[in-house]
Amino acid sequence: MTDTAPAVDSGRTDRSRKSWREFVTSSGIDTRLLGMVIALAVIWLAFHMLSEGKFITSRNLWNLSVQSVSIGIMATGMVFIIVSRNIDLSVGSLLGFLGYTMALVQTDGRISVLGLDLTIDSLRENHWYTWLVALSVGLILGAIIGLLQGSIIAYIGVPAFIVTLGGYLAWRGLIFRVGDKQGQTLAPVDETFRYLGGAPDRSLGEWKTWVVGVLVCVGIVFTIVMARQRRRRHDLAVRSMSVDVGFAVGGCVAVLVGLYLIAIKYASPTTGDPVGLAYPVLILIGVTMLMNYLARRRRFGRYIYAYGGNPEAAELGGINTRRTITYTYMVMGMLCAVSAAIQTARLDSSTTNLGVQNELDVIAAAVIGGTSFSGGVGTIPGAVLGAVVMQSLRSGMSLLNIDSPSQDIVVGVVLVTAVAIDALLRMRRRGEMFGALGIGAIVAAWVIQTGRP
Repeated sequence: MTDTAPAVDSGRTDRSRKSWREFVTSSGIDTRLLGMVIALAVIWLAFHMLSEGKFITSRNLWNLSVQSVSIGIMATGMVFIIVSRNIDLSVGSLLGFLGYTMALVQTDGRISVLGLDLTIDSLRENHWYTWLVALSVGLILGAIIGLLQGSIIAYIGVPAFIVTLGGYLAWRGLIFRVGDKQGQTLAPVDETFRYLGGAPDRSLGEWKTWVVGVLVCVGIVFTIVMARQRRRRHDLAVRSMSVDVGFAVGGCVAVLVGLYLIAIKYASPTTGDPVGLAYPVLILIGVTMLMNYLARRRRFGRYIYAYGGNPEAAELGGINTRRTITYTYMVMGMLCAVSAAIQTARLDSSTTNLGVQNELDVIAAAVIGGTSFSGGVGTIPGAVLGAVVMQSLRSGMSLLNIDSPSQDIVVGVVLVTAVAIDALLRMRRRGEMFGALGIGAIVAAWVIQTGRP
């Protein structure tokens, strides 16, 4: 009897694993995204214990959400770039150039670069529309620069690495040639423009935050219902009603509880009232929804993934691959403008070092979020979550007073580990994947421990 007991236990274990895999497959759960959520929870809990309860607080998480916005927005565009088997090393320099230009419009009412001068004297008086003009200039200029870089890559055939490396140098250098300011700090920016940066006294407040939460919950339910109807319309397998209801209820509860613990529970240092959701976070939510819609529901997004999966087949299938690549860089340029506006507004000024090293953080966020350098694989929500992971690491290490070089080492270890896991997953070497994950976690933890004062 003792010989048969292990066989029964083994059979039950196999059946439980099989049922779990069947549930995950039938429910459509993104296992990579689920793994990232679990990893983020582990990171938060670890830093919370190491910092003696200072990490998971309303104040710190609110600041963390605002600090993650700029990288998160650009990471959504970097997904398109990397999925199409390209790279963009210029995003940090482009952000700095666009932010400096928008600040110049607000402080001097002019745009002057390389002998070209466009002065708008009326803007010097800071009218109500000044911030709109500055933001429009940034978006248009970002789109033009993106089109320029994309066209050189797609139509001339210069490798993306070389083109964007040139942009990395050129756009940073142009900051010193804009407006003949020689890199002087430009401040202050328009009062309304500052709302884009997020601050406790410039946020949505309590009741507006709850309205946003309710609208997000309505959007979750609507998305689930529409997805169910689409699958039925095309005679595809439909998830059980209990699973859909569970996803809807769980998603709504997570949104409302998260808003309460992070945005509502955090009281303003000056007024004592609930701060609410920051405007940059609201912008990130909107950008994420729009980019996810482009990726999953529009031909433009499907063309990007088709090209990244198999460029030759995409061309033979009639896709205008050159135009698609060009447009991905145009979108990236506009997203850089949005991030530049947020960072400039948050600082209430623009300096020459704005956006330094952002290109590395953006690429790391996209890769950590599951975007594969081999092309064709990557999700928008994963990239945003990757940005939160990146900022969580930096925020936690700052709370522990870890020196800056050690922080860079940890980020580098995490990036290499994420790429190694992606490569091992593609080769179906799951055992080695867990080994790489363990080694990366041990090295990162060791660096953090030795970097503490």
